[in-house]
Amino acid sequence: MADAVDLLVIGGGINGAGIARDAAGRGLSVVLCEKGDLAEATSSRSSKLVHGGLRYLEYYEFRLVRESLAERESLLHAAPHIVWPTRFVLPHSPQDRPAWMLRIGLFLYDTIGGRRTLPGCRALDLRREPEGAALLPAFVRGFEYSDCCTDDARLTVLTAIDAHERGARILTRTLVESARRDGDVWRASIVDQASGEKRELAARALVNAAGPWVDRVIDRIEGVRSRIGVRLVKGSHVVTRKFWDGPQAYLVQNHDRRVIFVIPYQDDLALIGTTEIPFSGAPETAAADEAEIVYLLAGVAGYFRDAPKREDVIEAWAGVRPLYDDGHGDPSAVTRDYAFELDTTGGAPLLNVFGGKLTTYRRLAERAMKKLKPYFVAMRGDWTAQAILPGGKFENGDFERFVAALAGQYPFLPPSLARHYARLYGARAAKAIGAAASLADLGRRFGPDFYEREARYLIAEEWARTADDVIVRRTKHGLRMSADERAAFADWMQSAVAATA
Repeated sequence: MADAVDLLVIGGGINGAGIARDAAGRGLSVVLCEKGDLAEATSSRSSKLVHGGLRYLEYYEFRLVRESLAERESLLHAAPHIVWPTRFVLPHSPQDRPAWMLRIGLFLYDTIGGRRTLPGCRALDLRREPEGAALLPAFVRGFEYSDCCTDDARLTVLTAIDAHERGARILTRTLVESARRDGDVWRASIVDQASGEKRELAARALVNAAGPWVDRVIDRIEGVRSRIGVRLVKGSHVVTRKFWDGPQAYLVQNHDRRVIFVIPYQDDLALIGTTEIPFSGAPETAAADEAEIVYLLAGVAGYFRDAPKREDVIEAWAGVRPLYDDGHGDPSAVTRDYAFELDTTGGAPLLNVFGGKLTTYRRLAERAMKKLKPYFVAMRGDWTAQAILPGGKFENGDFERFVAALAGQYPFLPPSLARHYARLYGARAAKAIGAAASLADLGRRFGPDFYEREARYLIAEEWARTADDVIVRRTKHGLRMSADERAAFADWMQSAVAATA
């Protein structure tokens, strides 16, 4: 590693990866340090949405919604393999928000963000439309609108890959133990979490994008105090079997007027979330508790004929969102907007990042670099708005056509496996498949649609070091593996990583 770089980014979530990518593309030398794995916390435990945030209109967050909707279009263009359009159905009843309010909100949603590619909203007669078949008979009318779904962890990893290919150094499992100003540079002590090796890194600027740990990082920086507060809010999700027909998602209102997303997940599963509970513990300890699981299932049971029960829950997780503290008492009403704090006390700049949401990470990164522009006057200008993320460039951005072409190129792949490679790796699927000419060439089979060749690719190309790095974050294979299969893969993974050391 070079003794000095332009920018040290702390945090390997979506915002840290986005800032590292943006800065590297402007010609800066960049190091990103992440104490664990990329997207290990908040950025892999979201509702998997690229959306404007329809409900934010109730809180008059018009700027945030407008920006989010514009970014939705940008991400559809940049990563058509990992961001895909989804229609959302809002069943309506007299106990919900008034129908006139929903119509106005949906009209604004369709117009303020410069929608170009997605279809607009429409009213539904749920007694006649197929989207109503899964709902209880009491729901006779509803609305439908467009948003997008994604794989949040893969979006983060793809962003980090792009940063790396533009020259950034991505150091996972590397803790920034301390940092101090030395005139016009920062001197940071970094620790390899695997070996315990300590090194010093000098950087002209420091970005703290540590998400829920942003305050903890500030505490480790000598002579720095923050004037901005962060609110930690826990959001939990459950995964169940899919209990309706069709590709549509649903947005339903619980008894407390909070909304719950019910989203198709991994083809035949459902993702249900989220809760919003103030959180004060260590972010790494957050977990979905039983009361939250019951709350989500009860909310869904109020709408669906074949709603899942507690025994149908396959998986549950919780993420901690680091929200900018705007002083609002209701966790649901706390802004999802982001804020920066630039500290130049005594020399080299420190930029602390607070809040933000998955959808706006590119714009957040762009604005972060504008904050740092006075310190890097020679850096190049904005570039990410039209840039394609790794694997996102294929003919017309037509994903289904690309899946068919990939299946034709590798006729030995079962349809589900061809789709898996297309979805995760896009136009780079050939790198993951390698020179294989048969299923046997893909190596040992660890579980459904999961072969050794893919695991080795993730170790070599995507910083995977543990079983969870592979089967929880970079892929979702773990959802379909038995306990014995997961244990066997963990043993193999440990040996495979050791062999590369």
